[in-house]
Formats: sequence, C-alpha cells, structure tokens
Amino acid sequence: MTALAGTAMLLEGSTTTQGRYADPIRQAVDYLVSRGRVNGLIGDPKSDDRYTYGHGFSMLFLSQVLGEEEDERRREELVRVLTKAVEFSGRAQTADGGWGYVSAKDGNNFDEGSTTITQVQGLRGCRNAGVPVPREIIDKAIAYIHKCTMPDGGVQYSSKGGGGRPAISAAAIACLFNAGEYDDTHVPRMLDYAEKHLGNIGNNGFGHWHYAHFYYAQVMYREGGRKWEAYRGQMEKRLLAEGQADGDLLFWPQGYIGPVYTTATNLTILQLENGTLPIYQR
Repeated sequence: MTALAGTAMLLEGSTTTQGRYADPIRQAVDYLVSRGRVNGLIGDPKSDDRYTYGHGFSMLFLSQVLGEEEDERRREELVRVLTKAVEFSGRAQTADGGWGYVSAKDGNNFDEGSTTITQVQGLRGCRNAGVPVPREIIDKAIAYIHKCTMPDGGVQYSSKGGGGRPAISAAAIACLFNAGEYDDTHVPRMLDYAEKHLGNIGNNGFGHWHYAHFYYAQVMYREGGRKWEAYRGQMEKRLLAEGQADGDLLFWPQGYIGPVYTTATNLTILQLENGTLPIYQR
C-alpha cells in the first residue's frame, strides 16, 4: 500500500526533493528501504503470505525516485536495496518464468499471472533507472505470458490453467508494453479480448473491477488516439462520481482490498497523462 500510494504521489509531479508531496514521498522511501531484508525481499514473509505483490510494487516505486534523489548516501542506499531486490526476484522466479504469491523456493514452484505482472513492471522500472536486470529474467517472463495466452487472446490465471481472465489479460498487455514488446504477435488478440470484456467500463466482468482498469487504463493510454480519449472521458466521469469527499479529502471507499488500494489505483488512472513516470510514459 505504501508503494502504491507513493507512486500515485509521484504521478502528481512531486519528487523526494520538491513538490507538495515531497515529505510523504521521502517517508515512503525511508519506510520501504527499512523493510529491505538480507535476502533482497522488500517486505516481511512472516506477516504477509503474498509478499511478492509488495516486493514488485516497492521495486517500481523506489526505482522511480532514484533519478531524483540528490543525497549521495540515500542514492547509494537505494541502489543497494534495488540491486538486491532484483536478485531476489530472479531467485523467486518459477521454472515456467512467472512468479507466485511467494518465492518459488517457498511456494512449490507455483506461478500466478497478477504477481508476475507486478514483478515485471518493478524489474523494468529498475532497468530504466540503471539498476542491472539480467535480460533472461525478462525473456522468461515474456515467454510465460505467451504460454498463458489462450487462442482468443485471454490470459489465464496460471501456466497450469485457470481460464482466461480479463483483468490479468489487461495487466499482461501493460506488462509486454513495459518490456518494450509493442509488436508482440500476441498483442492484437489480447487487445481484442481485453476490449471485449473491459471496453464497457460499467461492466465489472470477471475479477476485481478496479484492479482490471488500473492496468487497462495503462494499455489505453499507451494506445492513445480516439480510443484513449473516449475511455478517459468515461473513466474520469465515473471515478469522480464515485469518490467521496471529507473536507479537503477525496477518497474511494469501495474495492476488494480497501480504500487505500482503490484510491491509489484510481489516482494512477487519473494522472497517467501527466507523463511524470517513465514506466507509464508512451
């Protein structure tokens, strides 16, 4: 939650050194750095049975602040934490190239689509920031997405099966785009599938609506043009209507995980056009 919220504040345009949210962004950085473990995991496996989510989101957030960090010691610490985090992700990858809720070494080599996407986005953020990421890790992840893509373009829950999931399909497209795979041969089918199930923003489809559109919005933004303009107009109208005001506060209370998650993901959608973060830029 800290990494997601911090990312939403970065999207506004603030950094660790300037902007209205500079102080809480620095606090988020300090908190996540303090949660870096000896083995490279950012998180606590004893209190989180799905710690790869937090690890992936943390890599993404910390990699986005690295280029703005002016303090030499803090920058060195960030590089150290992210380097070890990349190494941990490499060790946690399954034989099929994906990631599960926990490290493959701890989870009987289980893989799952949504955690795989968070790892790839985090790793890509690290690579963009200059932290070394072995190419084979990304290549294996892309091969994993291909393996999980069904003939109709839907991406299934796991390499072991589970059927096509619109939310994971949208996330997989965003993942391929983040990895630079814009001309991937699977993308046209995947786009058709995602648009069929998620193009009508009033249709929740299968899975969690806010999670699905957190990634589908990234896909539509990358696509640009009239599709993005139409989608953005509908989405902004819906999200602003659903937000709840409390004095100077605006938040979104609904969602499967909770209001912080929903608010952070919705703020990401609403601020994509700011173009402030490399991972989300066209």
